[in-house]
Amino acid sequence: MIENDVLQNILAFGPVFLLIAVRAFAMIQVAPLLSSEAVPMVAKFALAGFAAFAVLPTAEVFMAANSPNGIITLPGGTLSDLRYETFSLRFLLLVIGEGLIGIIMGFYLMIIFASFSTAGQFFSLQMGFGASETFDPLSQIENPLMGQYLNLVSMLVFIAIGGFHQFLLGGFWRSVQTINVVALVDGREPVVTMIVSGLSRLFVDAIIISMPILGTLFLTSLTTGLISKAAPQINILSEGFPISITVAFVLIFASLPFMTEAFARVMNSGFKTIETLYLQIGRQITEASRW
Repeated sequence: MIENDVLQNILAFGPVFLLIAVRAFAMIQVAPLLSSEAVPMVAKFALAGFAAFAVLPTAEVFMAANSPNGIITLPGGTLSDLRYETFSLRFLLLVIGEGLIGIIMGFYLMIIFASFSTAGQFFSLQMGFGASETFDPLSQIENPLMGQYLNLVSMLVFIAIGGFHQFLLGGFWRSVQTINVVALVDGREPVVTMIVSGLSRLFVDAIIISMPILGTLFLTSLTTGLISKAAPQINILSEGFPISITVAFVLIFASLPFMTEAFARVMNSGFKTIETLYLQIGRQITEASRW
């Protein structure tokens, strides 16, 4: 029976399966879209368990070479068989470390998506939607309407470019093949550098994405101000908001194809940054672990 074979494989490598599942679940709880409350908790547990089982045969970074008994090896040596140490403090620290790795992966993806929402917040005030903040179910925060709109567009672009495929294969699967808790501790400086640079790129990408609309709205406000000074009898303030909103919507409609390309480019750049981190702090992927 297939079910019995799956259960036997999980039980044979129980500690390793648990560590990988904890990493997957922590990543799912933090990553955008998957962390939404609209996704049932049962589905998150099921996805984490399936992802852990799928990558278990290639998790060489956890297992000693030619060792079928679930022994976990680290750069400093080999730990004892964790099937008999699952209630030890050492194993608890490994579980916490694996959860931290998953949180870092999901958090970096969340930083990438935050740049799109921030871009919408930059020009929401200029177009008169600054006070229209409502709860965004995707980002789980109070967000202006334009921030929610760009966040929704970015989610659709993420699905269109195969973002889940890249994130689960290039992100989660490669992480299981290359890094473990000790590699994370030894390579903490590149990890901190990646997060700090991601936070700085968040605002840079948001400004670049919103600059055409933000700059045009600034010129519109400047023009209406000059008209109000040149012709004080015209109540330009009552017409300023409709003009700004109309101009903003026309610009969004005209620049949406270019925005989607920018969204895809930012996402692909984020995936490449994660893979570069694995090359810096992780082990080299062997041919046996590629499939």
